[in-house]
Amino acid sequence: MASTLSTPFKWAVLVAVTGVTVFGIVAIGPQTKSQAQDRSPVIDVRTADPEMNAAIARARATLPTFWASYDAPKPSETGHALKARFPTRRNDGEHIWINDVKKLPNGGYSGRFANAPRDLPGKKDGDTVEFKESDISDWMFLRNGKIVGGETIKPLLKTMPKADADALRARMETP
Repeated sequence: MASTLSTPFKWAVLVAVTGVTVFGIVAIGPQTKSQAQDRSPVIDVRTADPEMNAAIARARATLPTFWASYDAPKPSETGHALKARFPTRRNDGEHIWINDVKKLPNGGYSGRFANAPRDLPGKKDGDTVEFKESDISDWMFLRNGKIVGGETIKPLLKTMPKADADALRARMETP
C-alpha cells in the first residue's frame, strides 16, 4: 500500500492554468503554505500544447512503474501521488495532484486533493475524491528523496524563474 507524505512534507503547489485545462506541478519539501503563496501560483499552459500532451502520454504509458512501487514500495520509496483530471463547467477540466491514493473495489481510485482546486466550487485542499484510471494524467513518488515520474512538471520548468526551475530539477531523479 502506498505511503503518504508526512507532516514535515508540505505540498507547495504551483498550479498551471489555461482557459481550457488546468495542469499542476508540485514541489515537495519542508515548505509552508505561506511560502508557497509567496510564489507565482499560476503558469499558463494551452490545452493543445504538444509538449504537455506528450508529457501526459509518457506519464500514462509509464503508469506500471507507479503501480509496481505503490503495490510493493521499497523502503526508499514514499509519497505516492497521482494527478487526475476533473471536469469543470468553465473549461475542459482541472488537473490536480492527489495524495493518499487508494484502489477501490469497483476498479476506481480515491485520494485527497494535494492542492486547492481552482475551478471546482465547494472543493478544497484535502477533500477526498474518487476518479478512474482514464482520468490519470501523471504520477510521482519519492525515491531516496528524489521525485520519480512527474512528467508534466518537465515542460513547465522552462516557464519558471531559473532558480526555482533549477531547484526543482535538482529534486527530480530524471529531470
